[in-house]
Amino acid sequence: MTRRRDVLLSAGALWSAAAARAETPATASLPLAGSQAGQRSQRWALVLGGGTARGFAHIGVLKALHQYGLTPDLVVGCSAGALVGALYASGQSPAQLEELALRVRDSEIADVVAGHKRGLLAGDALQAFVNRVVRQQPIEKFRIPFAAVATNISLGEQAVFTKGNAGLAVRASSSIPGIFIPVRIQEHEFVDGGIVSPLPVRVARDLGAQRVVAVSLNSGPMPSEPQGMFELMMQSFDIMANSLTRMELRDADVAVRPNVAHISTTDFNARNQLIVLGEQAARHAIGRIRTALLQAERVR
Repeated sequence: MTRRRDVLLSAGALWSAAAARAETPATASLPLAGSQAGQRSQRWALVLGGGTARGFAHIGVLKALHQYGLTPDLVVGCSAGALVGALYASGQSPAQLEELALRVRDSEIADVVAGHKRGLLAGDALQAFVNRVVRQQPIEKFRIPFAAVATNISLGEQAVFTKGNAGLAVRASSSIPGIFIPVRIQEHEFVDGGIVSPLPVRVARDLGAQRVVAVSLNSGPMPSEPQGMFELMMQSFDIMANSLTRMELRDADVAVRPNVAHISTTDFNARNQLIVLGEQAARHAIGRIRTALLQAERVR
């Protein structure tokens, strides 16, 4: 029981959101990818992919970019990347994100539900946490334009949140099927964006990005066998996401790939290590990023 409880709480600790109960009111606008909503020329976009616990590496990437004076004009995130991206785009500095990630308690984020047929985690606490950190700002009021990618499971389509309730958008983007109760908004239900776009480079292009820097945390399956139900589910999810990630990376100008293959997507105790690995990977990519941005300046 202790191991099961630890896995469930860790699963919702910081990078995985959960869903709304059926009565949750609709408080977010959901323009679909490919629509003209919010579309304007952006010099460059930072795309943060999914990865559950590996999402801590995104904070390290942001730390390195900040140290080199690089601030994106647009942030697009999926799942773990949606959470980190939303907090960053709202105005949180990388240093603040690191401090928050290292001190946040499971009880602030995870709300386990017993006996629910559609998931193990609810997610009301996660939504409240995100909205508290972003100071109750809707997405359209963020310091940096932001988009979170989710899957509309009712229609079998990609959905992109570019305005409205930030906490709800993060929940929708990160609701792993079978683990989290789907998010209901109006007549539709939403689950993890990684099902359709684990690294949403094309969404960034659709929203006007001239150059895209994409941070991929997907490395395929772990070399060791999964040790439990949650690890088995996550490894299966990673295998599915791997081919989609490769396709999306073809449209990126720069790929940043932290060396996280040896760390399980369920290892929430590796926070410090993941942040360091993200920072190292971004530092190694700084030259390529600057070159891509200079090219974008020349064609403006």
